[in-house]
Amino acid sequence: MRDGSTRDGGGPRYALRLAYDGAAYAGWQRQASGFAAQEELENALGALLGLPRVVTHGASRTDAGVHALGQCAHFDAPAGARIFSAHALTKALNAHLPPTLRVLEAREVAPDFHAQFSALRKTYSYRLHNAPVLPPLARDRCWHIINKLDLPAMNAAARDLLGTHDFAVFGVNSRTVRENTVRTISRAGFCRSGADVWFYITGDAFLYRMVRGIVGALVSIGRGKASPGFIRELLATGRRNPLQISAPAHGLCLIQVEYPGWRCGTRSLKWQ
Repeated sequence: MRDGSTRDGGGPRYALRLAYDGAAYAGWQRQASGFAAQEELENALGALLGLPRVVTHGASRTDAGVHALGQCAHFDAPAGARIFSAHALTKALNAHLPPTLRVLEAREVAPDFHAQFSALRKTYSYRLHNAPVLPPLARDRCWHIINKLDLPAMNAAARDLLGTHDFAVFGVNSRTVRENTVRTISRAGFCRSGADVWFYITGDAFLYRMVRGIVGALVSIGRGKASPGFIRELLATGRRNPLQISAPAHGLCLIQVEYPGWRCGTRSLKWQ
């Protein structure tokens, strides 16, 4: 285990399945500027356990405005702290949290479990609303695109993402941070439900803003502005293109993180 052996307390380790409204937070990760979902959760844990702060570790550092239905976080209860059942911990934490952040499930896990490093795969969804008028209740939940999209062309291009590639061209700051930018994508594609077009993508991990970059490139193909081979070209050359746009954050949602023996996330995917 890379970092899972580092413990923050002497008590049991708990994993939490979280959902939150990304519009309310400056992303998942605690930061100097802006209020983050992690900070909200840690404040609630501190209030519940009577401590100034309880450190949590999240599976994914979702960006400002990005939503979650299947974020996973773990924490170590301090030595001597009350031992909660999963049901009691879920209920008690939600009593200390606002409606914008909910604990959907809690479970006690092995001491070497790590929300980030134990993850096998992550799945994101992206919602497009493809119609002349955007319903008011869809605000901050999707990318509104008026012009008709060529869904077969977008799905054909999405298949070029499958497999193991260097995805630096779709990330932000990937070249300057000097991180490993090779990722493996196991599924990617679109399905339509009325005026809504849903994109789903599953991979072993994702670069910063990678999914938003992929959706933007695929929408350029769907609008007829980029060629059907645009994704292949970007992956092959690694060079950014003016037709590459970043999809708005508010259409993106982390819906599932898979672990050995456990899927942390929504059970009802619209994938077809």
